[in-house]
Amino acid sequence: MIRAVFLDRDGTLIHDPGYLAHAEGVRLLDDVGDALRALAEAGFALVVCTNQSGIARGRYDEAAYRRVARRLDDLLAAEGVTLRATYFCPFHPEGTVPAYARDHEERKPAPGMWTRAAADLGIDLAASYSIGDGERDAVAGKRA
Repeated sequence: MIRAVFLDRDGTLIHDPGYLAHAEGVRLLDDVGDALRALAEAGFALVVCTNQSGIARGRYDEAAYRRVARRLDDLLAAEGVTLRATYFCPFHPEGTVPAYARDHEERKPAPGMWTRAAADLGIDLAASYSIGDGERDAVAGKRA
């Protein structure tokens, strides 16, 4: 079993302009590279767990989300950081895209992304931490 730090994306790793749909808009927050390198050097796997209600709301599609995620990976790689995995939840009960317009067990503050990552990657949730910019991030981590 490995230890992990679960990280929110928008507002925690990158600037959050709201419904980020374009890769060129990805900007790391100050000192993110240094902080993530320190966590990795301390033996933690780095796992992003991010709600992406913009997909359910029709603001962007999964392809646009993936382009943004790749840009984040590229910026982190330039800082010497590699994420172990990234999980995203495209669902929202008030969505306008029928396939995503519902609640889901992976939507924070539910712990579904954490438990899926633990199963996928062999993570010891009791020895892991969560970092985010909102209460839902902390609640999801505690529930996991």
